[in-house]
Amino acid sequence: MPPSLTDLISRPLEAIGDTVSEAFFEPVLRVGVTGLSRAGKTVFITALVHNLMEPGRMQRMRAVQQGLIQGAYLQPQPDMTLPRFDYEAHLASLTGDHPRWPDGTRAVSELRLSFRLAPSGLLGGLTGPRKLHLDIVDYPGEWLLDLGLMGKTYADWSAEVLARLPLRPEADAFRARIDGIDPEKRFEEADAQDLARLFTTYLNTARENGWSDCTPGRFLLPGDLAGSPVLTFAPLPPSEAKRGTLAREMARRFEAYKSQVVRPFFETHFAKLDRQVVLIDVLEAVHRGPMALEDQRRTMAEVLQAFRPGANGFFSSLLRGKRVEKILFAATKADHLHHTQHPRLTALAEAMLREARDRARFSGAETAALSIAALRATVEETRSHAGAEVDLVRGRLTDGRQVAVNAGALPDDPARLLSPAREGADRWLQGDYGVMQFAPPVQSRLPGQGLPHIRLDAAAEFLIGDRLV
Repeated sequence: MPPSLTDLISRPLEAIGDTVSEAFFEPVLRVGVTGLSRAGKTVFITALVHNLMEPGRMQRMRAVQQGLIQGAYLQPQPDMTLPRFDYEAHLASLTGDHPRWPDGTRAVSELRLSFRLAPSGLLGGLTGPRKLHLDIVDYPGEWLLDLGLMGKTYADWSAEVLARLPLRPEADAFRARIDGIDPEKRFEEADAQDLARLFTTYLNTARENGWSDCTPGRFLLPGDLAGSPVLTFAPLPPSEAKRGTLAREMARRFEAYKSQVVRPFFETHFAKLDRQVVLIDVLEAVHRGPMALEDQRRTMAEVLQAFRPGANGFFSSLLRGKRVEKILFAATKADHLHHTQHPRLTALAEAMLREARDRARFSGAETAALSIAALRATVEETRSHAGAEVDLVRGRLTDGRQVAVNAGALPDDPARLLSPAREGADRWLQGDYGVMQFAPPVQSRLPGQGLPHIRLDAAAEFLIGDRLV
């Protein structure tokens, strides 16, 4: 039976009623965890949830200091169409007898952590315990990249992609194929499939080699869209794109990709967030050199333009017009550096994302930058070498070896890295920055103690602390 007019009218009213109920009685805070591939999103969520449930190591949180968290427990996520973030499996990977890093994010998932909070404030003695539901939304970093495509035409995107290919040897086979094809030739599906196959191979190889901008993201994680026309296109040189030509069909599929893949993702998940964490593996980009660092900086600047930063009022949440009111920029893997280097790592992340940070602040959003390690994999030590004291970090590598390393000193001024990166330098003139692949540590935890970390409690305090006190 088709819905009646009363049904159609009542459904939006029910939705508003649910929102009012949430706002007054059991408020919900939605936090998105964002970052490029291998930035550590899965580990961040797992460690955050575990430490909020066992908050002995979360002493920078006011709610922990004041004893306001009476309990934290997992509940079924509210969205019945989304997979649940597999917290238990990821925690088992990190804390087993032979700990390993969990697999990365391959699809959107969600987890709800509910808090029972002691009453606080002037009227705290007149009220009972409070509740807060924290909904954490995880999605692949590859999909995040696509948000930067929303404001581009096929011609714009093609020109940008083709301009950077000469700097990437991974693209040689695709470039050779492009050189031998006429965009104005009559469209044939075989050409489209061959171009898309070579382009996808290039994107996967480029991602593995540390390049950040590897759009479109669904080419890397196609899921059930594999083989569909919406994932069967590639950039082409400029042309008139006349009807019936290869160029016209490529442009048509690019627009379909934006409207049928990117926009629904944005509207269904991204645009409903209250707060956002942006994780960045700055150290890996620095290790790979100036071009990789500039690629990461430019990619993140484009992606963050899709955010809707600003303060949320009561009626904005009622009318589903949410804006991201807090954004945390977190440089991950701080445990790869001695703590004396952490302020420099934070400053570098801030400088890289300054445009996005300033835009967010202008719109009324609150921002912060931190260097963190959601799960600390190293310990620090100082050794004497050639008459000098050298600060090191020591840990177990993924091959089982124990090593102590000094990854190199970051400069006091981030411009000493960002300037040569923007100028297209092919290597650092001063400094050599190494990155080791540390494995998770074997855990020996006391009851109530969560996983060891660096400033995860400061990150949690910024993101949700004001809603817990």
